[in-house]
Amino acid sequence: MDVAGVDFFYGAKQALFGIQLAVPEHCVTALIGPSGCGKSTLLRCLNRMNDMIEGTRIEGVVTLDGHDIYAPRVDVVELRKRVGMVFQKSNPFPKSIFENVAYGPRVAGERNKSRLYEIAERCLQQAALWNEVKDRLDESALALSGGQQQRLCIARALATEPQVLLMDEPASALDPASTSRIEDLIFELKDRYTIVIVTHNMQQAARVSDQTAFFYEGALIEAGRTTELFTKPKKKQTEDYITGRFG
Repeated sequence: MDVAGVDFFYGAKQALFGIQLAVPEHCVTALIGPSGCGKSTLLRCLNRMNDMIEGTRIEGVVTLDGHDIYAPRVDVVELRKRVGMVFQKSNPFPKSIFENVAYGPRVAGERNKSRLYEIAERCLQQAALWNEVKDRLDESALALSGGQQQRLCIARALATEPQVLLMDEPASALDPASTSRIEDLIFELKDRYTIVIVTHNMQQAARVSDQTAFFYEGALIEAGRTTELFTKPKKKQTEDYITGRFG
């Protein structure tokens, strides 16, 4: 994915200013910065989730495989299948574990029960949850622990076979052990998917990402390889943020 010259407005208030960012395939890109700096707004621009907020406006270009995702004839439902999203708060549907994962393929027209079961098994395995739930697929997803629910939401996002997976602070509500599981999972999934993660936890960004982009007051201050950005930042603002002088 590529973001070129993106300005974003909530009504009259401008939230993003001229964002330029390349998102490499099969890498983890972390978006960091203080609260309200625009990182979640940018994340939601990548699958047009901001379309749902009245009065918003975007200028500039966001491309996936060279095609502008904001072009007039783009099917937004199809786009969101290709660019899946996992939210900060796990939000399983009040259905069985199986039906949560099968939901996307069913909406897409898959009716074959054995095919749906194959998809559910594959996605739950990819989300490192299969061994914990394989004997209770008919139980309510709401009975799972917080960490398990978040991994289920990841499995559900994977069921539509996306190219890109967006994660908005996916571990911020979880305990350290569950957070570690999610981080391990992100590392494993990047072989198959392009991942963009918003995190307020700089140690997490340093652990899981290949590329980091630092935002401040709606502007992209600096982006580059994670190891370089954290050890040799080019901009003083970046250095001040990662050393804890502000934010």
